[in-house]
Amino acid sequence: MDRQPRFPHLRQDFAASLVVFLVALPLCVGVAVASGVPAELGLITGIVGGLVTGMMRGSSLQVSGPAAGLTVLVFEAVRTFGLPALGVIVLATGLFQLAMGALKLGRWFRAISVSVVEGMLAGIGLVIIAGQLYAAAGMEAPASGLGKIAGLPEVVAEAAASTAALTSLAIGAGTIVVLVLWKQMPKRVQAVPGALAAVALATLASLAYDAPVATVEVQGLLGAVQPPNPDTFAELANVSVLGTVLAFTLIASAESLFSAAAVDRLHDGPRTEYDRELMAQGAGNTVSGLLGALPMTAVIVRSSANVQAGAKTKASRVLHGVWLLLFAALVPFVLALIPLPALAGILVHAGWKLIPLHTIAPLWRQHRGEALILVVTAVAIVAVNMFEGVLIGLALSVVKTAWQASHIKLVVVDRGTGPVQARLSGYATFLRLPKILDSLEALPQDRPVELNLSGLHHLDHACRTALENWAARHSSAGTEPVRLTELSAA
Repeated sequence: MDRQPRFPHLRQDFAASLVVFLVALPLCVGVAVASGVPAELGLITGIVGGLVTGMMRGSSLQVSGPAAGLTVLVFEAVRTFGLPALGVIVLATGLFQLAMGALKLGRWFRAISVSVVEGMLAGIGLVIIAGQLYAAAGMEAPASGLGKIAGLPEVVAEAAASTAALTSLAIGAGTIVVLVLWKQMPKRVQAVPGALAAVALATLASLAYDAPVATVEVQGLLGAVQPPNPDTFAELANVSVLGTVLAFTLIASAESLFSAAAVDRLHDGPRTEYDRELMAQGAGNTVSGLLGALPMTAVIVRSSANVQAGAKTKASRVLHGVWLLLFAALVPFVLALIPLPALAGILVHAGWKLIPLHTIAPLWRQHRGEALILVVTAVAIVAVNMFEGVLIGLALSVVKTAWQASHIKLVVVDRGTGPVQARLSGYATFLRLPKILDSLEALPQDRPVELNLSGLHHLDHACRTALENWAARHSSAGTEPVRLTELSAA
């Protein structure tokens, strides 16, 4: 009898892990630098995402690590509370995620309006693009989202008068051009991930021409690790810090679980177990927090690369964490060669991909309320901040749902002969009962009436009882009783 190999898909997973490693490497470094923390912290989060989260059950092919979607929030947290507080914030985020997963709240994140999530990502993308344009020019960006956007004309004017700034911008722009055109290259060339190729080419060009641009600062893997000391835990008594923890938890969890749903559509393997995936993300963030590193989420770019590279099991994402660890431990000096404007170009491209331009117009034509929520959420994040912008989006989503839940339409068709046909559609709740009854009582009592309820999405007990009572007493003597067409789900 033939024995089944212990790791039947090792070849596919090994090959996929190398692809994911090459995709993850420049993104880990770029997200860290854009977040205002040492580059090694991005690698540490990527390593934890592979070795800790990657080992756990949840979504077998989803890959976790530092994400562009949290860059703005991390930058604000580090600027406001300092780098030592970051570990405590990420640790608390992980513990919250573990608790929510244990309480089986993971599936509820799927109930968050897609428009809120897309608006959140669009707002983040706009802030990332604006901020990284400053970095591409070698300049310091203003703190606020509006300040970043308002100051862009001044950046252009200053850059035009500076050879160093123009050189820096050229490297950043060249990086973006490579990323955009990489998909047009032959398939064999595309075996090298576009982000890695763009950074490598930018680095080679910078070295070849001895370009006067800033490069990544390197302090070593162990030197970057900053475990929270007992004094920093007192920061959790600060309401602002707790608000940041809640923002991290909400955004990281929502982004991870929405990514899981997207990854499930890319393969035919086991489906995501949402509560287990939330606990896996929580475990990863807990360890990242203990190491003083960045928060992690599941990242759709790495995850889709994993699937497309032929991964079959979670071994591929674990191995990608091993490759990141070996790189950070053995050749960290390579990071010091990477020009910062190249990483800025990577983040500008990533920020652009966060903006759902291809969905806004169709959404406006079909669901204007959802389109409005998306746009308002994005604008609020740019104009105010991340946390409050998301809260505004969620509040609008609740208001829209409440409005829909109280919206009902009565259409009456009276051809002069035969029965009067009335059709109710929408949500029939006690809130709209007076209006419904006023309209129905205005129908002629000496004519047969057919009341069609099949268009209702919801019919509560109060409305059902009132409609049945109206039907029983409406018709005058000698007139055929009101005929009710029942709600199909009732």
